[in-house]
Amino acid sequence: MSFDHRKYRRAPVIALADRQWPNRVLERAPQWCAVDLRDGNQALVEPMTVAQKLQMWALMIHVGFKHIEVGFPAASQPDFDFVRELIERDLIPADVTIQVLVQAREDLIARTFEALQGAKQAIVHVYNSVNPTQRHYVFNTDKAGVKAIAVQGARWVRDYAARYPHTAWSFQYSPESFSSTEVDFAVEVCDAVIDEWRSAARPMILNLPATVEVSTPNVFADQVEWFCRNLKARPEVSISIHTHNDRGCGVAAAELAVLAGADRIEGTLLGNGERTGNMDIVTMAMNLYSQGVDPELNLADMDAIVATVGACTQIALHPRHPYAGELVYTAFSGSHQDAIRKSLAAKKPDHYWDVAYLPIDPADLGRSYEAVIRINSQSGKGGVTYLLERDLGLQLPRWLQIDFSRRVQAQAEANSSEVSPEQICALFEQHYLAPAHGYRIGRFQLGHDGQESLSVELQTPAGLLQLTGEGEGAITALVNGWQRQTGMQVDVLDYSEHALSVGTESRAAAYVLLSVEGTRVCGVAIGRDVVNASLQAVINGSAQVLTGHHRA
Repeated sequence: MSFDHRKYRRAPVIALADRQWPNRVLERAPQWCAVDLRDGNQALVEPMTVAQKLQMWALMIHVGFKHIEVGFPAASQPDFDFVRELIERDLIPADVTIQVLVQAREDLIARTFEALQGAKQAIVHVYNSVNPTQRHYVFNTDKAGVKAIAVQGARWVRDYAARYPHTAWSFQYSPESFSSTEVDFAVEVCDAVIDEWRSAARPMILNLPATVEVSTPNVFADQVEWFCRNLKARPEVSISIHTHNDRGCGVAAAELAVLAGADRIEGTLLGNGERTGNMDIVTMAMNLYSQGVDPELNLADMDAIVATVGACTQIALHPRHPYAGELVYTAFSGSHQDAIRKSLAAKKPDHYWDVAYLPIDPADLGRSYEAVIRINSQSGKGGVTYLLERDLGLQLPRWLQIDFSRRVQAQAEANSSEVSPEQICALFEQHYLAPAHGYRIGRFQLGHDGQESLSVELQTPAGLLQLTGEGEGAITALVNGWQRQTGMQVDVLDYSEHALSVGTESRAAAYVLLSVEGTRVCGVAIGRDVVNASLQAVINGSAQVLTGHHRA
């Protein structure tokens, strides 16, 4: 088995000591071009059917793409038929321009224009490889030979476009494998192509592809800036970028390329493409969005985008995919959950988004906060507290947060799995609100004669018990009566309560921290009013020790 780094050589860099792109900031969205229906489709094990292509087409129109590459009509009959269907069924909005790819060969170019006949506007995207590897091993020619292929291809595109004067044509040229081509030679070839097209007075695009990502994004940015600064025809053309993800840096390379002078970005929704994929437009667009820059795409219904792309490509989205994955707004860590909960509680509606661990508001993408905090063995009191407040309206004091989070963690560890919100609520109910000790407050009466007097019916496993007691308040009176009845020493260490709802049907929650015979226990209850809830909370805590349920 061989694993030897010495068989590889470092990708060359260019001398650009006065590079300008590091000092620039992304302030507006580039022109987007979605290539899912061509580059994305050719990378699928099972290429899309016509129905799937139409579904993807509808999604891209809804998202707001104005340039969409719809196929390679000269390469396959299904691509040809799909282009014809879009045109003949008048499915192309007036503000959308379709783009098609073709090699620099006359027969393929002729077939491409045949496919586009009747389109109101279209981009014909012609390409040929210019890098040393393909020059030497594929075309078996030199620089002059490769340049001649590009120039001849440009002439054919220009001349065939003239035969279809009713279409508003745009021309696009790609020096394939630009990222591994001598940058001065790429400029030479592109200037020669533009010389062929200038007389046709058509909008022109030069697309610089990292067909295979071979170096770090900063090196690619240097190549793009050098190209833009040295291209004679720069004012006449739009510079487009098409990066791939072989080194995992497709988005970063595209972002830096825009800083370096590019105007336009080609990519796919969620990054499908050859090998490790194309540049992910969703990620790059959402990166802009998170910095307060309008991406000029509508990504608000992210679940619909994920579902449609998955249905059309038969590729499941990774749950940690940036912005779109199922788990990207989910916190399992206890400290993360606590920080999120506190940030959300402090958030003011008219302020900039500033929530710990959440770079954007999940609600902007149609996600709810229900998925933000999930509980497993790594979780802490913050996440549990958030879920109980969200689902039951309970505002747990800190000591109860600690006590209950231990119970949740124990269950997660015992089951070696996530604990659902429903399971958490059931666990809280079981341990605090409906414990198995069997002691329940019944009818009670309070008197006010200098101090509170309490008479209460207490349902017990052995039957009905009448308790009486006095104290400075109802809780103290109950504690004194309980101690007199059971002989147990009970001290109230902390207490809190709050209303759960308002109006005639109002209910209350009460929380009491007790020391019963030297053992700390938590008592919790929900009642028809504060007094009812407070009395039951004391009984729930005290009875745990009396019956031994506090050890559960």
